[in-house]
Amino acid sequence: MKEWIEYGLAKKGAFKDYPFGAQPLVLKVGTRMFALIDEEGNPGSMSLKCDPEMAHLLRQQHPSVRPGYHLNKQHWNTISLDGTVPEEDIKWMMDHSYELVVKGMKKSEARELGLL
Repeated sequence: MKEWIEYGLAKKGAFKDYPFGAQPLVLKVGTRMFALIDEEGNPGSMSLKCDPEMAHLLRQQHPSVRPGYHLNKQHWNTISLDGTVPEEDIKWMMDHSYELVVKGMKKSEARELGLL
C-alpha cells in the first residue's frame, strides 16, 4: 500500500488529505481528487478516475477492477490490491487518473500549481 501512496505523491502538486475522516486516504492535486486509498482493508483497494470507455474495458480485463465504490461508477474504478492486477497496469491507471484531473482543472489553477 505504501508504494502506491508514494507513487501518487511523487506527482507534481500531489498531496495527502483526509476529507472524509480517517479513511480513505485521498490523494489530490489542487482541489481535485485523483486517488482514494483504503489503507485498512485486507487486501487494500484504490479508487482512480478513468475515462468511461477505458473504465469499462479495464473491468472486463481484470476481475479485481470494478465500478467505483461510493463514486460515480461511470468515471471511477476501484481496484482490489490483491496482486492480480499487474503493477504496470496500476501505475498506468494512476497516471491516467492524475492526467484526467489535471486536464479538467481551470487553467488558472493549473498555472498556479505550476502544471502548465
